[in-house]
Amino acid sequence: MIQRTILEWRSLPYGPDPASPETIPDWAADRIAAVAAASALSGGGTGVLEHGRKALRARGVVGVIAAEGCALEILPKIDMACPPEGRTPAIRRRLIHMLAVALDLTIEAGALSTLDWQDETILEILIRLFADKLADALRQGMPRAYLGEEDDLRALRGSLDVVQQFTRHAVNPSRLACRFDELSPDIALNRIMKAAVQRLLRATRSLRNQRRLQELSLAYADIADIPVPRLDWDAVRIDRTNRRWSELLALARLLLSDRFQTTTSGDSRGFALLFDMNVLFESYVGQLVRRALAGSGFQVSLQGGRLFCLTEEETGRAVFQTRPDILIRQGGAVVHVVDTKWKRIAAQVDDPKRGVSQADVYQMMAYAQVYDAPLLTLLFPHHDGLPLAEGGHARHKVGQGEARLQTMTFDVALGVDAVARLRAMLLPTSAPAM
Repeated sequence: MIQRTILEWRSLPYGPDPASPETIPDWAADRIAAVAAASALSGGGTGVLEHGRKALRARGVVGVIAAEGCALEILPKIDMACPPEGRTPAIRRRLIHMLAVALDLTIEAGALSTLDWQDETILEILIRLFADKLADALRQGMPRAYLGEEDDLRALRGSLDVVQQFTRHAVNPSRLACRFDELSPDIALNRIMKAAVQRLLRATRSLRNQRRLQELSLAYADIADIPVPRLDWDAVRIDRTNRRWSELLALARLLLSDRFQTTTSGDSRGFALLFDMNVLFESYVGQLVRRALAGSGFQVSLQGGRLFCLTEEETGRAVFQTRPDILIRQGGAVVHVVDTKWKRIAAQVDDPKRGVSQADVYQMMAYAQVYDAPLLTLLFPHHDGLPLAEGGHARHKVGQGEARLQTMTFDVALGVDAVARLRAMLLPTSAPAM
C-alpha cells in the first residue's frame, strides 16, 4: 500500500521507488488523479489536483484521496511551532480541531489522546472518532420510537381497521385487521448510522477501525438498509431524550455527504474525503466569532446578508446578490462586516498591498455601500513570514466616506484561547457605545 502526505499547493514528483516518501510511482499518481478528477470539488478538471507531466500538485483542497493500492493525504499549510518530525501530526490535530469547531462537535481530550496522529490519515482519524463515539452511545441503548404498524392478528391490538376487516376478513372473522403503534429501533436516525457504518467499513484500511465497525455492523443488523440518497434526514428529531446523538448525526452527515465520494474508474474503485479550505476556514472562524461575541451586545450572522448590489431601473429587479461571510449587528444595524480568505498575505516590505487582491478590496467596498457598514475586515490566516503577531496589520479609509477597511490575521496554529483571542481582536473595534 503506497501512502503519501503533502501540503496544499505543494508538488509530489513521480518516481519509481515505491518506498520513497518524497515521490510517487506513475501508476499510483494516475489512479489518484482519476479519483480526484471525479470529485465534486474538482470542477471536472484540476480543482483538487494538477496531474502534471512530472508531478502531482495539490491545490487549496485538503483531505484524503484513495485508489486501489494507494492513497494521498493533503494537509493545510499551517506553520506549527514544533520540530519537523512532529509537524504532520500537529497539522492533523489542528485540522481535526477546525472541523470540530466548524461542525460544532465536542471531542473529549481523552479521545484525542488515544488517536494515532503520527501514522493515521485524517480519514482514519475521523472514522475512529465516529466509531468510538457510536460505540459509547450504543452502550446507553439504541434509540427507539413508536411506529405505526398494520397486521392481521387473532386478538385486537390497538384499533380495528374497519375497512380492511370487512374486505379481507368478511368470510373469516377469526383474524382482525389491527392498527397499532410499536416501539421499534428501525427509525431514520438508526438507518443513517447504519449507512455511515457500512460506508466507512468499505473505506477504512485500519485493522482497528475495521474490527470496531464490524462490531457496530452487527449491532445494526436488524435495521433496514437504505441507500444514502434515500436517507430521510428530515425525519430525525433531536430532543432531550436523544441529545447525545446530535454530534454523531453531524459526523454522519459529514461522512455521508458529497465531501466523501466513492468513484469507479475502469476496474478499480476509489474514494475521496475532501474539504475546500476557504469554506472550512470561513465556517471555523464564523463559529468562533459567534462564541466570542456571545453576551457582548452584538448579534452575529453567518452568510446572513444576501442584499443585492444593484436594481434594474426599468423592471425593479434586484441583481448581483451579496453574501458576506460574517455580519456583526448592534441594535439591528450592521456595524462590522468580516470576510475570511484562506490565503497568505505578504509582509509590507515585500508588497505594499500585502498580497491582498483588488477583487477582495472591491468586494469589501461593495459591502460598505450595500450594508452601510462603518467597519470592514479582511481576515487571513497568520503565518511565520509576517513580522507582526496575529491581529491588525493594516487599516485604510474607504474612499471619502467614514468607512474603514482593516486587514487582520488569525493564527490557527495556536491551540489555546481561540475564542478569547478573537474577542480581543474584534471587541475594541466593535464595542457598543457607552
